[in-house]
Amino acid sequence: MAGSQFGKAFRISTYGESHGPGIGVVIDGCPAGLDLDLDLIEKDLQRRRPGQSKIVTQRKEDESFEILSGIFEGKTTGTPISIFIRNKDQRSKDYSHIAQKYRPSHADFTYDSKYGIRDYKGGGRSSARETAARVASGAVAKMLCNHYGIKITAYVSSVGSIKAPEIENPDAEVIESNIVRCADPSAAEEMIQLITKIRKAGDTIGGIVCCVVQGMPVGLGEPVFDKLHADLAKAMMSINAVKGFEYGSGFKAAEMKGSEHNDQFYTDSDGLVKTDTNHSGGIQGGISNGMDINMKIAFKPVATIVKDQNSVDKEGKATTVTGKGRHDPCVVPRAVPIVEAMAALVMADHILRNRQSKL
Repeated sequence: MAGSQFGKAFRISTYGESHGPGIGVVIDGCPAGLDLDLDLIEKDLQRRRPGQSKIVTQRKEDESFEILSGIFEGKTTGTPISIFIRNKDQRSKDYSHIAQKYRPSHADFTYDSKYGIRDYKGGGRSSARETAARVASGAVAKMLCNHYGIKITAYVSSVGSIKAPEIENPDAEVIESNIVRCADPSAAEEMIQLITKIRKAGDTIGGIVCCVVQGMPVGLGEPVFDKLHADLAKAMMSINAVKGFEYGSGFKAAEMKGSEHNDQFYTDSDGLVKTDTNHSGGIQGGISNGMDINMKIAFKPVATIVKDQNSVDKEGKATTVTGKGRHDPCVVPRAVPIVEAMAALVMADHILRNRQSKL
């Protein structure tokens, strides 16, 4: 299967299926000598894991991981880093009823059409279980970003029609203090109540995750096809259930005049060039300008619902599909560390690529 790699200088390859022995990732290009923080990998995997609260899927995975290569005495060696996360709580029988049927808005039909075969147990390779590998490798990318003073923080800004204020300097402790991972505690409680109501009705709901990248240097990104925002967009749009991506002023820019949208420059007291506004979202000409990068990522409602839906089977005959198994009523609480991981992978890749830009 093509398309299981991401990045150029800092490159990952993920493997594994939802109901197979496990999920894994190989990281290539990580420089030697980086202190590896196992606690950070563990922490981010725990933030993504299923079964962590009443508003997520109740599949139980402890997300214990093994590092098989690339580490010696707590430091990276410059060789490929392999991380393996074993699956422990598969219930393949929950999916036997859709072995010959296509679930609406899932990858069942498209995978079958493309490959002529599909793993119907939990969606196989198309399952969001694959993102555990991204989070593990993203934690390593975060360590490289931290080395260069780059901080990445994501949080839930909306669930359905409930919207929380967007935060310029989000506080990770506040975000992690509630099970929906919202930066505003009062909005968080409303979101939790809505998700609980939706779950009891056998339905699902979408939402938005905001991500802020702080401590950005000037100069990351390539000016033509590999613009920084283009790579961020690809990274975010590759996450399961993502339907939209904005950075900076996003779609609101279409309603503005140039005199309103332009970010005017000034030199601060430390002699650094800054902009008085940040409609550009920290990126101009595809290259970081040193201001914070801010993004919004929209997630659709999870496709599996506990209601009868019309569909067709492998022979094209009309049928009914009933949702079974364990699924998230809203994906955004668990998507927060995935968004951070993908942002970190892009930043790590461009940090290393930028070393080649000039003497």
